[in-house]
Order: sequence, then C-alpha cells, then structure tokens
Amino acid sequence: MSKARLVITAVVVEGRPVREVSAAYGVARSWIYELLDRYREEGDQAFEPRSRRPHNQPSAIPAATVELILRLRHQLARQGLDAGAHTIGWHLVEQHQLTVSEATIWRILKRAGLITPEPKKKPKAAYMSFAAEQPNQMWQVDFTHYRLTRPDGTPGADVEILCFLDDHSRYALSVTCYRRVTGPVVVTAFQQTVADQGIPASVLSDNGMVFTTRFAGGRAGRDTINGFSAELGRLGVLQKHSKPNHPTTCGKVERFHQTLKKWLTAQPEQPHTVAELHALCNTFIAYYNNSRPHRSLNRRTPLAAYQARPKAAPQVSTEAEPQARIRRDVVDNHGKLSLRHNGRLHHIGIGRTHARTPILMLINGLHIRIIHATTGELIRELILNPAVDYQPRGVRKPRPKPN
Repeated sequence: MSKARLVITAVVVEGRPVREVSAAYGVARSWIYELLDRYREEGDQAFEPRSRRPHNQPSAIPAATVELILRLRHQLARQGLDAGAHTIGWHLVEQHQLTVSEATIWRILKRAGLITPEPKKKPKAAYMSFAAEQPNQMWQVDFTHYRLTRPDGTPGADVEILCFLDDHSRYALSVTCYRRVTGPVVVTAFQQTVADQGIPASVLSDNGMVFTTRFAGGRAGRDTINGFSAELGRLGVLQKHSKPNHPTTCGKVERFHQTLKKWLTAQPEQPHTVAELHALCNTFIAYYNNSRPHRSLNRRTPLAAYQARPKAAPQVSTEAEPQARIRRDVVDNHGKLSLRHNGRLHHIGIGRTHARTPILMLINGLHIRIIHATTGELIRELILNPAVDYQPRGVRKPRPKPN
C-alpha cells in the first residue's frame, strides 16, 4: 500500500489528527493537507502517479519551429537528399535564420517516429580516416549500376555510371553514363577529366579489369598493362589500388554512389535512356558540387573546398622514360607471342623454329627484347607498332621468278 493511501486512511478513516499522522509517517503537514484536498476532489484517482512535467516551459521550441523541422524532413527525404539532423539544422540557419541544436532536432524527429533504428555497426574508432591534403592529390574512381525504366513503367536495361571524385574535397569531377563501362571508356573519361581539371598526382581504384590487370587470369594478364594504366604512366600519375575485399579504402566514391542513386530513385520521372540518365546526373552534380553542404567539409560545398587550396600535381616528370618490366612466357606452336599494350592485344612473330621455347621478354615502353630463358640468346629485338596487331619478323624478300 502506498504512503499516500496510508496517510489518507489514518486521517479520514481512523480520525487521527494531522499532527500525529505527520510525525508517525515522517511527512510534512502541508503535503497531508494537499493530499486531503486532492482526495476530496478526485477520489481514488488521487493515489495514481502524477506527471512531474512543469506547467510552463519558457525555453521549449515553439510549435511553429517543430512543424518547420518536420516539414523540412519530409521535403528533403522526398527529394532523395540527406535529411538528418545536421542537414536540417543547416537549412534552418541558411534559409530561416533559426538556430536549433542537432540534439534537439534529433529528439523532435524521434518523437515524431521519423528515426529508424539502424543495426549496430562497427565503432568509428575501428576505421582509419584519411583525406588528401590538396585537391588533385588523389582521385577516386569507380563505377556503379542503375536500372532504366521502360515507358510502361516496368524495369528496363541495367546501365553503368562512371565517377571520378576528388579525395580532398569530395568534388565530383566527372559523372558519365554508359551501357557498359569498358577499358577504352575509362581512358576517354579520364582524359576528358584531366583536360577539365588538370593532371592528378595519383588515382585510387579497386581491382576491376577496366582499371588494372594485376589480378587477371593467366600469365599474360599479370604481366601486361591495360589502357588506363598505360595512360596514367604516360602522364606520370601514381596508380593506387585497394586491397581485395576492402571496399572501405574507396569509401568516398562508394558513399557518393549511394547518395547519387538515392537521389535518382526519388525522382518522379525515371530515365528511359542513357541520355536521360546522364541529364539527371548532371542536375544532381550541379546541386551536389555547388549547393549541398558536406558534413565532412565543415558544412562547405565540395566546390568551395576544391578551390580553397592549390592543386597538387604529379611528382614525377611526364617526360620520364617508361619503367622497364620483365615477362616470362613460352612461344606458342605457331611461333608467336602475344602482348597486350594500351588495352590492345598484339602478336609478335618469332618463328616456328622457336616453338615451345621459354623466353624472357624485356619491355621498355615500345622497345621489346626477346631472350632465350635458358641460354640468354637474343632471339628478337623490335619496336612495337601500336597501329597493327601482328608484328612480323621483317620484310619478306620476294621469291626469285623461275626462268
């Protein structure tokens, strides 16, 4: 039995004086009189727990501000944009000249049932955060998928979006759309981005075949380079790769893909063609680079961060000699070797007399020397002609005409 009920029973039922009940139960006489008044007005309801909430809250957020916060939340979410407490707080300051703490905004959203609990994640302390010190010090590149929509509203073809992102500023350097992202597509997009933004000091990518052949199957794949690697080497750009099964290394461009596709999915008119998807991406990039405040940039836009510091440049001269490399191979049964240069496969004539001969191929740019792996004999030396697939052994002498 609660103390309030005991006190009321002692005074009302037993008829004991208030002074005596106060001393017996160790409570103030004023509280007993207040309890008696409440009991006479409410009956047994007087014994129910009562709210301790103050009657007046002078510092409470006005109802109009709460309504504005909820309206901003719905507007941003409907447009496929970030609608967290940080972003809503920025919009309140910039557009409505209102300052509300992020904790208060979060509580308002939670009270309205707009906060979705997320599964427990690895703590931030478990990750190593890194950002380049200068613009163009490192670009991140990757591509993602997006599905078009047919005119009747059914899912259409799956297409791919290639993105180049500056690591320092999160500035979207290039976003282009294709049916399929291939090696030549990556080279062309990179060359156009360099023409627009300058040559970066380094480029970071995953281990996709359009970026590198270092994990390609077979000896030929491991010992050759594709067109993208050749273009980076020509410009003196350092090529970096993430470790297999470590997507967080390229986390900035991966997160950008998530933001881009969330916005694309929220658009009422879904693209039917690659050209329409490209136009939508351009609309988003204009907003993302120039208007959207980025939390990791102290609420600056990526364009402001990209222009705030001088751009980095390659550390090595673009006129430096290409780095020599050694490849082991075996001459095939037809007396030929294959070599991939700048993404194109070439065949080098050696001669049937050397069929199945183990060789060492010393490759220095276009200059190639082919050496017998056992005896060290120089079998052939040539300058690769990138314009043709087959590299003959030499000019064949015409046969003499019979008399």
